[in-house]
Amino acid sequence: MSERIRLAIIFAGQGAQKQGMGKSLAGASAAARDVFDRAGEEIRYDCFEADADRLKETEVTQPAVYTMDYAAYAALLEACGEKLPRILGTAGFSLGEYAAFAAAGVIGSFEEGLELVKKRGLLMKAAGRYADGSPRGAMAAAMGDPAAAILLTEKARGDDVLEAVNFNSPAQTVVAGDAAAIERFRDLAKADKSLGVKAIPLPVSTAFHSPIMAPAAAGFAEVVSAYGFGRPKYKVYLNITGEGLDGGTADADVNDGEAAFSDTVRDVMTRQMKSPVRWQTTIENMARDGINTIVEAGPGRTLSGLAKKTVPELAVFHVEDAESLAEAAAYLREAE
Repeated sequence: MSERIRLAIIFAGQGAQKQGMGKSLAGASAAARDVFDRAGEEIRYDCFEADADRLKETEVTQPAVYTMDYAAYAALLEACGEKLPRILGTAGFSLGEYAAFAAAGVIGSFEEGLELVKKRGLLMKAAGRYADGSPRGAMAAAMGDPAAAILLTEKARGDDVLEAVNFNSPAQTVVAGDAAAIERFRDLAKADKSLGVKAIPLPVSTAFHSPIMAPAAAGFAEVVSAYGFGRPKYKVYLNITGEGLDGGTADADVNDGEAAFSDTVRDVMTRQMKSPVRWQTTIENMARDGINTIVEAGPGRTLSGLAKKTVPELAVFHVEDAESLAEAAAYLREAE
């Protein structure tokens, strides 16, 4: 086991989905195939075969991306075996936080996490609709100075919901809100070149992490009240703060201590749905804690790219297919 590498695993979120995700990985890894098999035929189809329109639907995307994330993680563990450096932390972007919780043992199993994610997706889909069933909400990535993006948000809001919801890197902020407000935001970004903000629409079906998700958070609080959660094997860096949840120590009354910890996790899960994601802070805090290598598990390499832009000295890899798995595993196995 290498002591030089101080490793964290990060997990992709909704928006990272792509057609055919996981098919190559399943062909290369028995551990990944097992995860897809455990997820069931419908989710395996969504990962391997579904078209882009189906993958945009929240209730489809969330279980599919969660499964892909966990399959990539399982494949990495299998490929490295005993040569895997000690994992010091995990984090996941929005939906990806559930894969991070499952990997760290906060959620008891892959299947339990999948059950939670399915319920979460349905609640978020419902919150992203008007009473007549028509869709409400959109998101856009603002490339440029975060202060300029926030200024444009204030100008474009009007009487609608519009908030900066993902603070991703020194050069990327995501805004979310009513579709009309997102259109105004994009128009203002295009019209005022002096601010240097480029607005790119995101392939999602509603406005995640905005006040539009408040009804979903309330519903999910009831869902998670029936679940107990375990203390993590290693730090899980939380979206809502960027700080690590390490479980601490139980109180003198062990049962009370465990119950209080489960309450903390439930609160985190419900608040996260309607609160900004502090991703830049997450990566900065990982580096502060001595982490020097990050592997992104799941579709795409957006998060590892953001990590590199935030802390350039990090070594970053991703795992989404046979080729990227081989590259990441070779580096981790052979490092001294």
